[in-house]
Amino acid sequence: MKKKIAVTYENGQVFQHFGHTSEFKVYTIEDGAVTAAEVLPTNGSGHGLLADFLLLNGVSAVICGGIGGGAKAALAEKQIELFGGVSGDADACVAEYLKGTLAFNPSIECSHHHDHDHENCGEHGDHHCGGHCR
Repeated sequence: MKKKIAVTYENGQVFQHFGHTSEFKVYTIEDGAVTAAEVLPTNGSGHGLLADFLLLNGVSAVICGGIGGGAKAALAEKQIELFGGVSGDADACVAEYLKGTLAFNPSIECSHHHDHDHENCGEHGDHHCGGHCR
């Protein structure tokens, strides 16, 4: 069975703010292995609109760093599985996801925007609410 997983993406890494990601790396998975990957620009779509963007591209799961409540709700409404609070190399994180060893934070929620302290959203350089992929 074919499945698509998207990762918020910037310079090979998991981008740390879902609603501000300018691109996703979308991985096609078949028989437990990556068979294709492509980087898709969001073309300015943000926050809740990103759920529609992912759905239109056939994505059923997303890996990201921080994410706000509205975006979490939009993903849930579209039945897109969320793995938040993740940081590190995007390809390595997908490999861990496929092995069932991806460390993530199911309760991640960045409830603040702009000028914030990053305490709860996995955005601070040495604080991660989930796991780091090498």
